[in-house]
Amino acid sequence: MNTSTESTAPRAVLADDERLMREQLRARLTEAWPELQIVGEAKNGAEAVELVEQHRPDVVFLDIRMPGMTGVDAARQIAQMDVGDDGFLPEIVFITAYDQYAVEAFEQGATDYILKPAERDRLKLTVERIEKRLTARRSPEGAADSGASSGAPIQQLLHRLAASGGTRPAYLKWIQATVGQAIQMIPVEDVLFFISDEKYTRVQTPQVEALIRKPIKELVDELDPERFWQIHRSTLVAVNAIAAVTRDFRGRQIVAVKGHNQKLEVSRSYTHLFKGM
Repeated sequence: MNTSTESTAPRAVLADDERLMREQLRARLTEAWPELQIVGEAKNGAEAVELVEQHRPDVVFLDIRMPGMTGVDAARQIAQMDVGDDGFLPEIVFITAYDQYAVEAFEQGATDYILKPAERDRLKLTVERIEKRLTARRSPEGAADSGASSGAPIQQLLHRLAASGGTRPAYLKWIQATVGQAIQMIPVEDVLFFISDEKYTRVQTPQVEALIRKPIKELVDELDPERFWQIHRSTLVAVNAIAAVTRDFRGRQIVAVKGHNQKLEVSRSYTHLFKGM
């Protein structure tokens, strides 16, 4: 029994609401990537998220349009998962019918895509890309830069895909927050960063520190990803508020904020935002 091969073989979850599409993708993946283990199949986004939490696969193949929770919604939840000490999130490959807007987003984004029906040559190219990313991420150099393969933050890609079927999403312009005993309306453009704990999210401006009950995973969807970057599962920072990025004695990236003494840690999943540090 070759347990060493089984333990190191890449693993994947497939999600598509059409059974025949799942069967075709499984068959063609077997041809293009014989070592890949399919550890679960899902009919919708919710099932996909559950399977990813259960199996922690290396790759997730997500159909964009599924009933209930879409592939984009599922990817957003997967991107918000607690990655643990290794900082490792699965590579995401979207499955889509031809959509020029979506394809352009993929070309600029942090992942790959497959057009339906899955053509062998295109799938082979996707497999080669994913294998290279997984190899790089498992190397000593790649461990500290696990997201370096992405050309743009994953959240920016998800926002582009969410908008591909309609108009640009309306982002938050005001934060209604508790300051002392009063409720205050804080312009989003004034916010330096958001930090969450178990119950509250701290909203910090140059003059005001306030609390809201909205978690980071909801704020990520409501704020303009070009203005706010997620640098940790509990932290969002305004891009124009970043003064500098340094490394501490443990090699972790630390963000210094303009006009504030707060130091914000960058988790491994987001080190690609400051590639080259």
